[in-house]
Amino acid sequence: MPFDFLKRKKPADNAASSAPASSGSGATGGGGFPFEGLTEDWRLVGRMAIEGRLSDVLNKRDPIPIDDVMWAPADSSDALAPAPGLRSIDPYDLVIVLTGNDSQPDRTADQNSAHRVHKISYEVALEAPPYRVIGTVFLYPGSEPESLLQRSSDMFAAVVDATASVGGRQIGPGPYATILVNRQYLRGVEQVDLRTGERPVKLPGQRLGGTDWIDRVR
Repeated sequence: MPFDFLKRKKPADNAASSAPASSGSGATGGGGFPFEGLTEDWRLVGRMAIEGRLSDVLNKRDPIPIDDVMWAPADSSDALAPAPGLRSIDPYDLVIVLTGNDSQPDRTADQNSAHRVHKISYEVALEAPPYRVIGTVFLYPGSEPESLLQRSSDMFAAVVDATASVGGRQIGPGPYATILVNRQYLRGVEQVDLRTGERPVKLPGQRLGGTDWIDRVR
């Protein structure tokens, strides 16, 4: 596999932060957060040498040291193979990042509830070619899912209890606790029914008022 596989370039105004990370070993002794990231063409599995929430680190847009990396074509046409030459990853190159609960500090149930207060949950399908991600996003009142297509200070959007697929084939066992989607690759956002992954079917008759199922607040 070529070691110049990362083809996406940063915008010119971010060139100052585009220098490669140190060629050191990154996380050692099994340290760091496990991650599985997918570029447009490749699947990377390894560990990131970071502290704090993974989404916060990715949103800083700085190269991240990585270690114990395996890689394979994104379409699973070949098995994972060691990639000892990969010592850092640029968030701009990642289309989606598949994570578990260990990608962020532990929270109690009360802390999770407080974190989501005042946010509205939407069941959505995000198109970030060649990937499709289905899960739940939490947005502040007044924000619609389509707002994810707009420019934002946050480079990655979090989709919880989510699955990802490429070419109609599901990636990994799923669902993942969180899938982080690079908004720069987003090409479509659609509200769906998580049970089917398709738009909810409108029932005949008139609405009786109240809150739609897609507008419930957790």
